[in-house]
Amino acid sequence: MGISQYIKEIGRGQRGARPLERAQASDLMGQVLDGTVSDLELGAFCLAMRIKGETPEEMAGFLDAAHSRMRLFPAGPRPLVVLPSYNGARRLPVLTPLLALLLARRGLPVLIHGSASEDSRVTVPQVLEALGQAGLGEVRPIANGELAYAPLALLSPGLKRLLDVRRVVGLRNSGHSMVKLMNPCAGRAVIVSSYTHRDYAESMSAVFQLMGSTALLLRGTEGEAVADARRLPQMDGFIRGNHVALEEGKKGTLTDLPDLPREIDAMTTAAYIRDVLDERRPVPTSVRQQVEHILHLADAA
Repeated sequence: MGISQYIKEIGRGQRGARPLERAQASDLMGQVLDGTVSDLELGAFCLAMRIKGETPEEMAGFLDAAHSRMRLFPAGPRPLVVLPSYNGARRLPVLTPLLALLLARRGLPVLIHGSASEDSRVTVPQVLEALGQAGLGEVRPIANGELAYAPLALLSPGLKRLLDVRRVVGLRNSGHSMVKLMNPCAGRAVIVSSYTHRDYAESMSAVFQLMGSTALLLRGTEGEAVADARRLPQMDGFIRGNHVALEEGKKGTLTDLPDLPREIDAMTTAAYIRDVLDERRPVPTSVRQQVEHILHLADAA
């Protein structure tokens, strides 16, 4: 069935639209990722889903299609920790590389994948470059204790094209949710994902359960999957799709605040990360707790 038939189902607004079955959603997204739809159909799909919103079953179908077409990282002896990074820094330094490096120091293989969605933000690749680390040029095994960065275009050119639609229409689409939930590994993985609004936490939790994922979910920092250094957020875990409570969190701002840099540029952020790694500055409490919870999930995966 062509994509136009699906658009008829999902394009009738919030009240009139009908949800797709998981297999239908997979077929629809497969056509989008394969590039067999016209630009007009692609735009119609993005806007229709933006208005309707994805059900967990539809998102699971979208992820099925993406996984079957993705260049997957080989399985290793330990679960791969997956950190999606698609937002970057706007007001606070982006500490996703700090979280990744702390996990790698504890012996886990760590993958950050991402793609810049806004040119005005400081991105993780910029900070990693300031730390002397370049991105991957090919999909290969990631060793225990290694941090690697993979641009989304390396994993899935079709998904990268879908995200780039935002630069034309100015709105996020289903692809922006997919990249925060997907597993780019052929074996065991711990997906670390974040939400900005509480409503998303419920839908993302339902997707992790449907996908049988091992994951950590929290309210992140400006859309990044690292805990806000100024707060201790609630953290929920999933072990092969089963929910486990990890961190109740605390309301409000912590009393013992970390000495974060005032500037958020890549060089300043990299210098702060080096200071933390070299123990000249303490690890922020919330990030330290997040590391321990991810280690627990990796042991249970």
